[in-house]
Amino acid sequence: MRIIKIKVGEKVFTAELFDTPTANAIHDSLPISSSVMTWGDEIYFGIAAQASLEDDARSVVEVGDLAYWPTMPAFCIFFGPTPASMNNKPRAASAVNVFGRLNEVDLETLQSITVGDHVEVFPL
Repeated sequence: MRIIKIKVGEKVFTAELFDTPTANAIHDSLPISSSVMTWGDEIYFGIAAQASLEDDARSVVEVGDLAYWPTMPAFCIFFGPTPASMNNKPRAASAVNVFGRLNEVDLETLQSITVGDHVEVFPL
């Protein structure tokens, strides 16, 4: 099991990476340093890692999922509805590869993250 640390300002999260080609590409590109963007209850930021859509790519995801959006490309953290949601489930703008999951979903802390916050992702 591979664990990563996601640090946004003083806020720190850990997450597990799945055993997928996308997770491998992202892990190989660590560390990541970027600026946060938000879209509803989604945090995302541009990354250099490149991956193709996998067979199980989807737009509807779960709270706490980490996903790769190839359009930007971006590292996405979902924690609630987005503007594309049709109910309370998170929905990406288009298909994403789910490559990991937050170990703990702290909604209050995630909702306090704002556009422009500095984010760093490290292997543990």
